[in-house]
Amino acid sequence: MENSYRFYRNTACEYFPCHKVENKEEFNCMFCYCPLYLMEDCGGNFRLLDGIKDCTGCIIPHKPNGYDYINSKIVEHNRKKK
Repeated sequence: MENSYRFYRNTACEYFPCHKVENKEEFNCMFCYCPLYLMEDCGGNFRLLDGIKDCTGCIIPHKPNGYDYINSKIVEHNRKKK
């Protein structure tokens, strides 16, 4: 997938890839920091360490469809608040 508003791969980053993945070509750097971090029900694979959310086991934002997933969760969250 080429760089676009939905997908961006920064191979020049010293941390690339920041998670262990099978295919680096599909690693999406668009959300280097997940916008869903503060959401209790983000849908990701996280764990709590002394009450702090540890997302190192989650690669949802870094999958090719991560942009669409994150946007849908934000829309869903905002609809619930109305």
